[in-house]
Amino acid sequence: MTATGGAPSGAAPSGAAPSGAAPSGADHVHLEDTTAWVRRWLRAEGIAGLVAGYALWVWLGGAPLLFVPLLLVPDISMAGYLRGPHTGAIAYNVVHNWAVGGLVLGLGLILTVSPLAMAGAILVAHTGMDRLAGYGLKYPTAFQDTHLGRIGRERA
Repeated sequence: MTATGGAPSGAAPSGAAPSGAAPSGADHVHLEDTTAWVRRWLRAEGIAGLVAGYALWVWLGGAPLLFVPLLLVPDISMAGYLRGPHTGAIAYNVVHNWAVGGLVLGLGLILTVSPLAMAGAILVAHTGMDRLAGYGLKYPTAFQDTHLGRIGRERA
């Protein structure tokens, strides 16, 4: 015990599984018990990304009427699935993540290239829209397999 009453640095708290071991009993977190809570947070994150992307689009001088049709352009990456689920997942994931959207946006702002920054704003907004709808990054097994769970009618 430390002076503050906690476990010493590096030691597992009383009743906890040692580092690297699977937790047991009451200490175990069941994913099915937390999924709804986590999904609400991810949807809130999606709203924030969509709103931020739109605000950046407008701030950069983008026409509000062009925002909606351009918001759908990143889904062209789904054409990668014509080459199979592995290639499709790679093509989809390159476009549908926060890092690429932020990188494109940041480069556009740093280089003062408005069309590049606007493309980044669209990518950020599109990723937010997808997270809001419950869509995640794809696994190479099938289009329906995402990091947020299986999507579609056969949802597990």
